[in-house]
Amino acid sequence: MVVIETEHMTVRLGGREVLTDISCRVLAGEYVAVLGPNGAGKTVFLKALLGLIRPAAGEVRVLGQKAGEVDPALIGYVPQIKTMDRQFPALAIELVIAGLHRAWQRRLHGRANRTARQALAQVGAEHLAMRPAASLSGGELQRVYLARSLVRRPRLVLLDEPNTGVDTAGETDFYRILEEFRQESGATIVMVTHDWEVAAHHACHVLVLNQRLVSFGTPAEALCDDCLKRAYGMVPVPSRNFCPRGKSCV
Repeated sequence: MVVIETEHMTVRLGGREVLTDISCRVLAGEYVAVLGPNGAGKTVFLKALLGLIRPAAGEVRVLGQKAGEVDPALIGYVPQIKTMDRQFPALAIELVIAGLHRAWQRRLHGRANRTARQALAQVGAEHLAMRPAASLSGGELQRVYLARSLVRRPRLVLLDEPNTGVDTAGETDFYRILEEFRQESGATIVMVTHDWEVAAHHACHVLVLNQRLVSFGTPAEALCDDCLKRAYGMVPVPSRNFCPRGKSCV
């Protein structure tokens, strides 16, 4: 099943094209990493999938429907931690319950409380349930938002630089949790990252953007030297001598 399909998608913000003529297809159960330099349009790409930004041209379909018209329960989203209001007066478990109900709940009891605690336990964060969000470290808050994104067992999980503020050990655990959820649920994962090693070792496919689609394929195909040069203007990682202008190169 095709979970994500963009056809000649162009996005303009403030009169400027930030994404131009993006066409790609992502199948059910795939783990896709989205890479590119700052300003490449990676976050805009995710927001277009969520229906938060409408394309100026082309089409975006998610789970067989027009982006923005999909049941929100079918999509989990972990935003960049730097965009979150760290002083929001809420407990960790309240953030997860709000994700479960898609609305703010004043009481912490019953089935919703148990479901939220199970989601926190799944990501190794049950001990944080009654902690104020403002007191959490970056890595702890990311775990809470991951629990929030998974609590309704979505078919598609979108993550925007989820390893921000997470130490090496926590990062490894974070990606293990994602992979276990993908294998167990069959969910599709699309993750924006600046870390090419994460893309190479965890993703089934890699999508490289620099306002246009530079490459899309397996890590070995999409992270070839030629693709990276066209995306970054240089090879930003030790040369791995991947495909010389392979089929993934656009």
